[in-house]
Amino acid sequence: MTSVFAIAIGLDRRLSFFFLGFRSFLALKEFLSLIQTRRADRRVLFWAYLAIPFQFFWTSQAWYGMFIIFIPVYLFLLLPVRMILVGETEGFLKAVGTAHWGVMTTVFCLSHLAYLLILDNARTPAGGAGLLLFAVFLTQFNDVVQYISGKLLGRHKVSPNKTVEGLLGGVVTTFGLSILIAPFLTPLYRHESLAAGLIISFGGFVGGVVMSTVKRDQGIKDSGSILLGHGGILDRVDNLTFTAPLFFHYIYYMHY
Repeated sequence: MTSVFAIAIGLDRRLSFFFLGFRSFLALKEFLSLIQTRRADRRVLFWAYLAIPFQFFWTSQAWYGMFIIFIPVYLFLLLPVRMILVGETEGFLKAVGTAHWGVMTTVFCLSHLAYLLILDNARTPAGGAGLLLFAVFLTQFNDVVQYISGKLLGRHKVSPNKTVEGLLGGVVTTFGLSILIAPFLTPLYRHESLAAGLIISFGGFVGGVVMSTVKRDQGIKDSGSILLGHGGILDRVDNLTFTAPLFFHYIYYMHY
């Protein structure tokens, strides 16, 4: 996953935004395929998909004000109004909640990765690309370490594949790795990189548990089969749905 993002970062910036937007599209499509939606909502969900190019356009233009409110405010208000106009009231709350939650996690949260690309200042050694690589690499590294620690030492389960011991193993190793690579990729000072490691390790753990709970609620193991041997897109970006916005707002507040 990290290598895929690294290749995307190396592309022309416009292609990088397209790649990240396309991943959000695939993730949203996969999410909506997991949750049973009403036939009447198909026309409504068009607006959810249409939000993707708009959200990534605001991001590419560094329009922070619109980036931060477009989905949580404007789309949040639009979708229920559009559902009411369809005229189907049965199952309304579940339908609108599913649409809202799906767009927030797969589009709004993941779009923070794209905004990292355009953050830059005199103290950012590798520019926005370094920030994106830092966030993705630490998130994926943390996921692997938590899995291995949980398999070797896990005794107290949080979910079928997550344990307290796995969480602690991820926190300790992510702390150390964050301190080592932060000076090369980010403007973070040593104590700030410790906090970044904590945010990413805990955020990644919670993101994985939440998405795992969604899948168990729907009675499935993998969110899809688009990635042979690795499940679906959501299975690969579940941690990032939490770590991307948490890390972005932390570093944006501290240095931009």
